[in-house]
Order: sequence, then C-alpha cells, then structure tokens
Amino acid sequence: MSEPDVFGALANPTRRAVLRLLLERGEQPVQQLADHFAMRRPSLSEHLRVLKDAGLVVERPSGRQRLYSLRPEPLREVADWLDPYERFWRGRLTALRDVLDEAPDE
Repeated sequence: MSEPDVFGALANPTRRAVLRLLLERGEQPVQQLADHFAMRRPSLSEHLRVLKDAGLVVERPSGRQRLYSLRPEPLREVADWLDPYERFWRGRLTALRDVLDEAPDE
C-alpha cells in the first residue's frame, strides 16, 4: 500500500475548505458539508474520499448517514515541511523591520 498523499489532498481548494468547515464546526454529515458548495453530493463524496485516503478525515456511520470529522495528525507533516520556510521569511521580515527602523523619518 502506498503512503497517504497529504500534500495532494491539500492541493485542491474544495478539500481545504472542507477541512476548514470540519475544524470550525466539528463532525458533519455529507449533505451538511455539501450545502456549502455549488456541487452535488457525489462530487463532494469524492473529495471526502481523497481526504479520507490521505488520513485527514475519518468517517463514522450513524444510522443511514456517514459523519465526517477532522483528523489533524497528518497535518504535522505539512507543518514540519513548512517550518524552514516560515523561519526563512520570519528572518527576512525581521531584517526588513530593522532596516526600516534605522531609516531616517522624512
């Protein structure tokens, strides 16, 4: 079995929006999530499958519905990957602030 493709799953803006909804509003059924998008439920279900395959969401049956919730642990991989870039830009912005602070006021 191949590694979960967290970066591929996050590449799509609809999937990122789904993750944000689950973060902000908690566990939700497919139809409730679909109400936020201009697409049919089967299309959203495909996005949820990609997120589930990447380990970013979990699915739980509840009667006739399937409830989805965020599983944030795989996002650690993304945060770890972004960390050097964040430190780079933080350093650059600090240097810019220092230069601007030293510039004479006009």
